[in-house]
Amino acid sequence: MTRLALILVTVLVTCFPAVLRAHALDPGYLNLEAMGQERWRVTWRMPDVNGRPMPIEPRLPDVCTNDPPPPPVFDGRAWTTGWVAVCTGGLVGGVIRIDGLENTRTETLVRYELTPGRTQVHRLTSAETAFTVPDDPGVLDILSSYVALGVTHILEGVDHLLFVFALLLLIRGWQRLLWAITAFTLAHSITLAAATLGWLSIPPPPVEAVIALSILFLAHELSLPPEARDPLAERIPWVLSFAFGLIHGLGFAGALREIGLPEGDVPLALFAFNIGVELGQILFIVLVLAVGYLAQRLYPKFRTMAAPLTKTASYGIGSLAAFWVIERIAAF
Repeated sequence: MTRLALILVTVLVTCFPAVLRAHALDPGYLNLEAMGQERWRVTWRMPDVNGRPMPIEPRLPDVCTNDPPPPPVFDGRAWTTGWVAVCTGGLVGGVIRIDGLENTRTETLVRYELTPGRTQVHRLTSAETAFTVPDDPGVLDILSSYVALGVTHILEGVDHLLFVFALLLLIRGWQRLLWAITAFTLAHSITLAAATLGWLSIPPPPVEAVIALSILFLAHELSLPPEARDPLAERIPWVLSFAFGLIHGLGFAGALREIGLPEGDVPLALFAFNIGVELGQILFIVLVLAVGYLAQRLYPKFRTMAAPLTKTASYGIGSLAAFWVIERIAAF
């Protein structure tokens, strides 16, 4: 079984190197920062596809100057360019479009200011490649945008999903699992709110490294027989998931800070983003449990294979987590 685990890990590392990153495919990012006097500083960030920028291009409202932007520069993860646009009469009522987005499976986050300091965010996808800039986004617009952003963030966050997956493998019994997931949810909701509102400030690199360490710890516990595991993880796993949930919440907050929150609607956007994270997490848990249930139904001997399969999974999870730990500490 050890040999099988090593083979699986080798195949994963060689054939799917993108999985080694916490977020396999970044979204496009368009930021329009108001400078006053009908001028906007535009920052355009395109995902990298095989060493080249993804073939998507922003189109600002017709009232804006749409001169060709400077050539993008690769920053090690994506391609970025920037320029200053003049939009006579402002952005309100204009259409912002991302050409080529309909041919992709990614999304683009549009962060814009109608006036300096008045931030709004809109999410564009392959199904919705353009939107009309509203004068004052309503409650439903903010809720839908930030719930979708929360769902997308958790489902694209391989590290967070891997932690939840390890919890599902580690904890035995429905009640213990329910308490552990509830504790994880409560904890990351607390630190997400505290960090986003500025009550708690910790630099992102150490947070990301500790998130990887939390996954490595669970992988180590999974590799041990139940009687040899840490008593805390075996008897009261909700305490462990609560403690690690506090750290993961800081990671969610870092992503939300990059996106930005609408001025005057911070509590609503924060609530919506957190709801989106929870919906994505629940969707993932239901999917994993459904796959496990179907496997038992289709292959009755699957239950007897649970222990060796769990140990095999621990090697794969631990290898990825160890890689992330080294990568993130090296990035300090």
